[in-house]
Amino acid sequence: MPNTPKSLEQAFALAQERYGSLGVDVGLALKRLATIPISLQCWQGDDVTGFENNTGELGGGLAVTGNYPGRARSPQELRADLEKALSLIPGRHRLNLHACYAETDNRKVDRNELEPTHFQGWMDWAKAHGLGLDFNPTFFSHSQAASGFTLSHRDAAIRAFWIEHGIRCRKIGAAFGEALGTPCVTNQWIPDGYKDTPVDRKAPRERLAESLDAIFAQPLDARFNRDAVEAKLFGIGSESYVVGSHEFYLGYAFEHRKLVCLDTGHFHPTEMVSDKISSVLTWLDEILLHVSRGVRWDSDHVVTFTDELQAIAAELVRGQYLDRVHLGLDYFDASINRVAAWVIGTRAVLKALLFALLEPIERLREFEDAGDYTSRLALLEELKSLPFGAVWDLYCLKAGVPVGEAWLGETKNYERDVLMKR
Repeated sequence: MPNTPKSLEQAFALAQERYGSLGVDVGLALKRLATIPISLQCWQGDDVTGFENNTGELGGGLAVTGNYPGRARSPQELRADLEKALSLIPGRHRLNLHACYAETDNRKVDRNELEPTHFQGWMDWAKAHGLGLDFNPTFFSHSQAASGFTLSHRDAAIRAFWIEHGIRCRKIGAAFGEALGTPCVTNQWIPDGYKDTPVDRKAPRERLAESLDAIFAQPLDARFNRDAVEAKLFGIGSESYVVGSHEFYLGYAFEHRKLVCLDTGHFHPTEMVSDKISSVLTWLDEILLHVSRGVRWDSDHVVTFTDELQAIAAELVRGQYLDRVHLGLDYFDASINRVAAWVIGTRAVLKALLFALLEPIERLREFEDAGDYTSRLALLEELKSLPFGAVWDLYCLKAGVPVGEAWLGETKNYERDVLMKR
């Protein structure tokens, strides 16, 4: 059946009837989906290069593989690529910026000197497109981070440099929130750690705690800025010990009422982030969730419609957590078309959320509360073959974005006309 508006509406009507028989209001699910923003990561478009020095090497234990043509080389090119990606994704979303994407008019502005004015171009662009902005200090790819330590460094002068960077980034985030009318989540992640087994695990964490206290010393209006802290299990060059572990930041977030960031690539491969969400949200008001796809390690692959992504979305919907979780993407792949990488990952997250919103959750709860685990399992399995795709297709059609794989053709045209000419 061709993807004509009429055929899509017919398929949707049948799907709506089928879901309706289970007590699911498809129209309500689509309305809810349209209200959920995903924060796209700017660094997918240029391989985490930023605009301080486009010839510099990526540091902090991060690595981008591949050399697909068309990498964005300027703020203008990056914004154009983002506009193309957003035109292929249904809904209204956000952009997640790193501090190294400041626009300084070719003047040397170090990271402890950054001001909101260095991001005015991003604020103007976001306002013109109705987007919110999120923000991240950049604690890597810098001479003051060459040792692999920043906020936990032994040298007080180096710690002071990075503390000032963190303080300024919070103020930049607040400026984003005030200018755009939507809170900016300013997320603190550092690469600090040891390649081999350390003798002293305690002192670096004590120094990190003191540095964080200094960064967060000035209260900021929560209407404009929300603070988050992000853990990691290990990184390249910090395989044996990471100062900012999950347990460290979880305790800090609980103690100081910060958002803890759960990055789906920052845990052991056998750990399920979907199982952590309800535990953390029992104690915290909000969390930041970075969606990535690790393959054997924190390799930041493009997000796809995996079992774990579906489990995460189901947890957010079943627990009624959608208003308490800030969703963002965090991956970077230079082996494929970078615009396509944004589109594939964002559409995958939205599909997973729609799949979860189409669950007959009340019926499933009734089975569980009654101890009827047979019916619970049977219905969960039957849901997997329901016509979810027809609902997604109509959602894309009504949102004015390409249906099915049609977005790929537009991306290929953009690659031919724009990316290949860079």
